[in-house]
Amino acid sequence: MLDLLADFAAGALMINAVPHLAAGMRGELFPSPFASPPGVGDSSPVVNVCWGWCNGVGGLALLAYAPVTIGIEWSFFAAAAGALVGVV
Repeated sequence: MLDLLADFAAGALMINAVPHLAAGMRGELFPSPFASPPGVGDSSPVVNVCWGWCNGVGGLALLAYAPVTIGIEWSFFAAAAGALVGVV
């Protein structure tokens, strides 16, 4: 059960890394938890690249703990559900 929770969190972290890294690498402002006010204001590109990198590394660490097998498996569904929740 803990593996499925780790896969869910990994999916959410990995999908959340994408917009932060993309905006930061384009040099655009984008909201992050470190903005003022938190989550509403925009953060600098450097902050977004760092935040996206931390999300990516955290997601990869969770995937190393609980690897996901692509196919009709509970681990895949948990990671996909985490990615869907992370998009919203």
